[in-house]
Parts: sequence; C-alpha cells; structure tokens
Amino acid sequence: MSVRETIGTRDGRNVDPEVGRLLGEGSQQRVRGCPAAREEELPAIPSDASRQGTYYDVPLLKEPVWKWMIPTYFYVGGVAGAAAALGAATQLARSQGTGTLIRRCRLVAAGGAVASAALLIADLGRPARFLNMLRVFRPTSPMNMGTWILSAFGAMSTASAAAALLPASERQRRLGDLAAAGAGLVGLPLCTYTGVLVANTAVPIWHGTRRTLPILFAASGAAGGGAVLELFPPTPAGEAIVHRFGIAGKVCELALTAVLEREAAAVPEVVRPLRRGASGLLWRASQGLSAAGLLCSLRSLGRPGYRGAAGVLGTLGALALRLALMEAGRASARDPRATIAQQRAGRGAGDVVSERDRAGASLPALRGEGARVGMEQADRDSHA
Repeated sequence: MSVRETIGTRDGRNVDPEVGRLLGEGSQQRVRGCPAAREEELPAIPSDASRQGTYYDVPLLKEPVWKWMIPTYFYVGGVAGAAAALGAATQLARSQGTGTLIRRCRLVAAGGAVASAALLIADLGRPARFLNMLRVFRPTSPMNMGTWILSAFGAMSTASAAAALLPASERQRRLGDLAAAGAGLVGLPLCTYTGVLVANTAVPIWHGTRRTLPILFAASGAAGGGAVLELFPPTPAGEAIVHRFGIAGKVCELALTAVLEREAAAVPEVVRPLRRGASGLLWRASQGLSAAGLLCSLRSLGRPGYRGAAGVLGTLGALALRLALMEAGRASARDPRATIAQQRAGRGAGDVVSERDRAGASLPALRGEGARVGMEQADRDSHA
C-alpha cells in the first residue's frame, strides 16, 4: 500500500508527503488579477493614488475557505435551536391543546441537529475530525464550544423527539420532557455561537459587526424557525403561538439587519460588500424576502394561503441572510482597503483590548501600552 493510500481519503485538507503538494481548501486560493505570465506581460504596478495606502493592492487576508455547507449549517442550526426553545417554553407554560406544537418543535429540533452534524462532517471531510474537537473543552474557542453545544443539543433533542413519537411509559415521557427542556436551554447558544464564531476573525465585515452578529443570528433563527413551523398545518391552540413567534422573529431580524449595516458603515470601506456585488444583491434579497414574509405573517391568521407564503418567504429570507454574510466575508477579505481602514479607524484588534489589559493586568506584553497611548493622544491634542 502506498503512502498516499495510508493517509486517507482526499477530502481537501491532506498533504501528500510524496510530492509535498497541498491538496486542501487553502491551496485552491489564487491571487486575483495577477495571472502567471512573463515579466513583460505582468500588469503595471498601481499608482500611489490608486493604492490608497495598501501594499500594491495585494489582499492582506486569505478568503474564508468554507463551502456552501457552512452557511447552510448556520441556518439549520439556528432554526433547530429556535424550535427547541419555543417547544420548551410552550411545554413549561402547560397550555391546553399545544401537544401537537410541542411535538413539531421537537421534530424540527431533532431533524436540524442531525442535518447540522451531517453538514459539518461533510465540510470537515471525515467524521474523525468532528470527534477530535471533543478531546478538549476550551471556553475561549467558539469552534470548540460550538462542537460541544451541538453534541449536547443533538443528544437531548433526539431523546425528546423519540419520547414524543414512540410508545413510552410515564417515566420515559418525563425523561423526554426533561430532555426537551435541556434542548431548549442549549438551543439558545446554538442560535448565537455561529455569529460569535465568524466575528472572532480578522475579516473586516465580520469583525466590524461583532456586537450585532450574534444577536442577528438569534433573531434570524427565530424568524426561520417560525417560518418552518408555519409550513405545518395549523392547529387551533398552536397557530396563535407560531403566529406571534414568527412575527417577533421577522421584526427583530429586519431591525437588526439595519443595525448591522449601520455598525459596518462606521468605516465606509468595510460596509461596501453589503451594498455592492453579489453579496450586496443577496443582502437586499434577504431583507426583501423577510419583509414580504412579515407582511404575509401579519395576515396569516385563519388564511392558509398567507400562512404558507409567509413560511416560504421567511425560510428563503433567513437562508439568504447567511449566504449574503458568507459572500460578504469573502469579498471583505479580498479588499485590502477594508482591512487597513478598519485598523486605522481604531476598530480592529486594538478596539477589543481594554484599558485594564493595556495596563498589563492580564497581558504583560502590553504593560505600559496605556501610558504610551495616553502620551500619543495628548501630543495629538496639543497640535490640534
């Protein structure tokens, strides 16, 4: 058996030691606008005016190498977490006639957990890579915490769905209710951690909106979860709950998209992907679909046609939102002006370092940094 065969499948992340050739996703990246050619055929170096302080217009960051499975997982995980939270809240309220809604929420949560794990493993290439992330417990790593959250959520949501669908004793039903409550509790961070994950990067559009992204993902998860539940046949007691839940999610989603765009607009170069190109088109499409879904939801009580339209439009809007943010991240990483402008505006890495850190309380390497920054500010003020 050759060395290549002993390494494993070619899933896009392995290095072949025989040839020393990269076969991973990162190796598929190419510098745009600079094709291989003879020296006399190379494009001229941009002028100083066109560079605007960049390093020869060369991107400073690599584009995210995530495939379509990751933004789809962001959507599916958000819907599953929101459905589990709604089902747990309805269960705790003990309202009569809501048993059907609770079972549907458990089904959506369990199905979303299975689909989420499948999407993550498909992107990673091998199941072992998913399991390897469970070898440690690192609260400072959003990716590691997300793996634990998804694993716990999958176990509890599957147990709760089994107890609701299969014949079970009284004790088993109680255990199922307890598992459903736990899934609802864990479903809340499942909706938001993906926003923390992408914000915890150097990509300007993601890092520049790190305060809004997790909340937007939670609101969009609620909007998507309500939209999926609107696609089920209505029940007398559950229809009103789904109606209010879906409207609240869509309203918050639309409001937070405006907040996120305003936060990114603090640096004009950073907000550009949300207003131009394919990412800008997807961003406007997601807002339009969510707004249309909201209008249909407002008129959906007792009207099956509007209810179905609200479910379809809300689902498409929530999915388009994730795709738009993913495409915007790629475009933002390719733009060196966005990276440099954000740092110069003081909204980059220095913005997350507290005054206590600058004093060296938790970061000894920065000891004295606060005094230096204060002297520089005083000097600037004196020349103003």
